[in-house]
Amino acid sequence: MALAGCSTGEKAASTENGEVKAAGSEDTLIIARLSDAESLDQQFMSTINAASVTHGKIYEGLVGRDRNAELQPLLAESWDQLDDKTWEFKLRQDVKFHDGTDFTAEAVKATFDRLLDPEVGSPRAGVLSMVEEIKIIDDYTVQFLLSEPYSPLLSILASHEGGIISPKAIEEFGGEDIQEPSGTGPFVFESWTPGQVIILNRNEDYWGTLAKVGRVEFKVVPEETTRTAMVETGEAHIAEPLSIAQFDAVNASQNSKVYQSEGFGTEYITFNVEKAPFNDVRVRKAVSHAIEMDAIRKGVYNNVGGEANSLLGPKVFGYHEGLETYEYNLSEAKRLLAEAGYADGLEIKLSTMDNKERISLAEVVQSQLKGIGIKVTIEVMEYGTFVESTHSGDTEMFIISWRNATGDADYNQYNLMHSSSIGASGNTSFYSNSEVDGLIEEARKEADSEKRIELYAKAQEIEMEEAVYIPIRVIENVAAMSKDVSGFEISPSGYLEINNVSIK
Repeated sequence: MALAGCSTGEKAASTENGEVKAAGSEDTLIIARLSDAESLDQQFMSTINAASVTHGKIYEGLVGRDRNAELQPLLAESWDQLDDKTWEFKLRQDVKFHDGTDFTAEAVKATFDRLLDPEVGSPRAGVLSMVEEIKIIDDYTVQFLLSEPYSPLLSILASHEGGIISPKAIEEFGGEDIQEPSGTGPFVFESWTPGQVIILNRNEDYWGTLAKVGRVEFKVVPEETTRTAMVETGEAHIAEPLSIAQFDAVNASQNSKVYQSEGFGTEYITFNVEKAPFNDVRVRKAVSHAIEMDAIRKGVYNNVGGEANSLLGPKVFGYHEGLETYEYNLSEAKRLLAEAGYADGLEIKLSTMDNKERISLAEVVQSQLKGIGIKVTIEVMEYGTFVESTHSGDTEMFIISWRNATGDADYNQYNLMHSSSIGASGNTSFYSNSEVDGLIEEARKEADSEKRIELYAKAQEIEMEEAVYIPIRVIENVAAMSKDVSGFEISPSGYLEINNVSIK
């Protein structure tokens, strides 16, 4: 991970075979990906898949994270919490946007004013809903004035929602989706051919350490065997995601290898709790009791990715180690179904994106639920269609993941479980519980870390009691990578980190 917050500010050169190689070398990094970005506007995108194209590449935030996920200065040289509702940031004075505009406090204000403008309608506005005003003190000093204390503020500012946008781009596009992104990062946007390729070029005037490759192409290649073959033949350098079924073939290859790293997020099955039959908690509990997750982790995932007991991975602040999931118990599952009026069984639809493991998982779930009289129809959708379907509520039961961009429980809990986040903001379960809302809101305000952990634990216990979701596994980031590539990483949040990539 090569966030510029850790840079020296010098224009770097790389070495190859002991010889100095100019940073201006026009190497092209080609990344073959399953799916296209749904947007290049960080205030409208809803997936890490899209954010990976822009975050830390085109756009940068006031703060960033180093490779140990520790917060570091980025566009802000320093910050200070003046009181429980006032944060002040001192900005760098040697930064320009890609369009030549100076980076100043005005750009920070314009960015967050747009994010929070109700007429713009950004689905990401909720993560900073407590920001009352961005106050300019001088050209390089800005204050965030909050309506209430907000402990995870810095973690949000370090995620893609905190990316600072050029005021020129904001003026040009207003509240519409920004089609030509302009930030301060180490890569400059060149073009986007939807469904095919996104191209970025190195920012030769970058304020920090120059990227080691001169050009990046994010190519959309839906078929996995084609993606991995591209790495093997040299047509691509990275292919992601990678299914477990392809591990042996990739590792046995002469030219490629498997990249793996543990993530913050989890993969899980959830329900649209507003729709019958899953508006009945007894049906959700019955399904939870009927799925044998240990067998799925072993059979579908070959034990890649850790055991999950909630929406939070073990590395996330607020993880509830003692949270208990539903035991595998077919008798109890049948009893609950009968109590809910489905003694003779029922038919449901299980939706998933077109990912090999998830399709395999859906087939195993289909087989397991048959044992309690539930007939499952599997609906497989292209990634973008699947995302739209979950946002609109056109689902019953579906397989999904949430990668947690911040490492803080608030990012999971507020986005996935708070009633104000229903729909495109992340709560695709359409779940609403006033007690859970209150706990999440209280945890946001609480400065004491131990008390925050207790509040998140209580919220997670209620969610599990109401069987809103079934945890599958802790996400492990995997990709096929050319042996000629070094410096590539996937952060725990799931962002592709390419600023330090070099190609032999």
